[in-house]
Amino acid sequence: MRFLDELRPTTDLTYEDVFLVPGRSEVTSRLDVDLASVDGTGTTVPLVAANMTAVSGRRMAETLARRGGLAVLPQDIPLDIVEDVVAWVKSRHPVFETPITLAPTDTVGDALQLINKRAHGAIVVVDGGAPVGVVTPVDLQDVDRFTQVGQVMTDSPVTLPADVDARAAFDALTEARHRLAPVVDADGALVGLLTRTGALRSTIHRPNLDADGHLRIAAAVGVSGDAGDKAARLLKLGVDTLVLDTAHGHQGRMLDALQAVRDLDPQVPVVAGNVVTEQGVTDLVEAGADICKVGVGPGAMCTTRMMTGVGRPQFSAVLACAREATRLGASVWADGGVRHPRDVALALAAGATNVMVGSWFAGTHESPGDLEHDADGRAFKISFGMASARAVKQRTEGESAFDRARKGLFEEGISSGHMYLDPQRPGVEDLVDTIVAGVRSACTYVGARTLPEFAEQAVVGVQTRSGYAEGRPLARGW
Repeated sequence: MRFLDELRPTTDLTYEDVFLVPGRSEVTSRLDVDLASVDGTGTTVPLVAANMTAVSGRRMAETLARRGGLAVLPQDIPLDIVEDVVAWVKSRHPVFETPITLAPTDTVGDALQLINKRAHGAIVVVDGGAPVGVVTPVDLQDVDRFTQVGQVMTDSPVTLPADVDARAAFDALTEARHRLAPVVDADGALVGLLTRTGALRSTIHRPNLDADGHLRIAAAVGVSGDAGDKAARLLKLGVDTLVLDTAHGHQGRMLDALQAVRDLDPQVPVVAGNVVTEQGVTDLVEAGADICKVGVGPGAMCTTRMMTGVGRPQFSAVLACAREATRLGASVWADGGVRHPRDVALALAAGATNVMVGSWFAGTHESPGDLEHDADGRAFKISFGMASARAVKQRTEGESAFDRARKGLFEEGISSGHMYLDPQRPGVEDLVDTIVAGVRSACTYVGARTLPEFAEQAVVGVQTRSGYAEGRPLARGW
């Protein structure tokens, strides 16, 4: 990447301060762009769901990996639950969505509790392993909660065979005028669910699969306590990427934790952070990090900069750290500060191999929280920062009440924020589609077919606040 007219700025820059300059391009189609990362994580789209309790759980991990990304389980999740989540994600189908299932005798109340857990908004009614009906939100309107779903379901649903290809599935659903259908094996047993949009997505996105053809998943490890022991147990569970995580990654405890993890000879990428300087990258890589996580304070739920004055504008931080990592044969993830697809494109132009997304993904059906509604009926989920008092309370459950209360006084994050679901993009796959479309298009403007080419060829200019405002459409939602 270079700056327009070779004019290097004298101040650090955020994503809003810069823009990409179009150049001569022979890339005529977005679909000619390959967004696979080169950092060993296997991502085929450069998106990582942040290791936040309100963001990354089993549904997020499954769905994002199916579309080529990666989710990082938070460090405060007990290992027995991590084991269950990893095994569950690894058992999911790489193409078909996991259906929500109920028996015909289950109630409408049961259905109402579950139907918002996935963006496809449907429940498959199963009897003896075979689908006998489908329930959608329309079927549940104005119905007594104790009514059995067998009485309100659409019975004899159209089904798709497990060996169906994407085009045939889309055509069959279009002809039947159905949005989705259960997928069954040769014996008629339910194996998944496929929507028309899902069929299309499977031709655009490649799943992030391990060597055995299973969806990939990552997990975070804190630097307090025995990081090496926990990392060893996570590796045994089959985690595909280890993330050593603390707000201030350029510290002695992080370097010690990295050394302990390196002593395990992990055969998976090791990520460490967070840092914002070249020296931070150098020290982490020399201690054993394959990837450095970059960002202090840019997150939507983070108050670090306002509390401490510490941090660095994110675009400049990513640019400086990526150049140092490249010199050392390592990579960086841009962590935080992305609110639009353009921000993701700019982080990649600065040299990041993947971009972490937190609160943006928290406001989706796939995030772990319960779906709630405000007084105006707008759907939202609760999000909170991982240095907030709420997160600290969860992370220190094993400590004494005194120690927990004392640590709760030192918070650097918002404990409760409403993340509203975008009515047009309520699922994480909708956001992935939007982000990937923007990044692919940015690559065509630059003339790049791969992310390394994009980072090498990108030309970036510096703009005023009014320059940024000029590029914003007047329509709501942006």
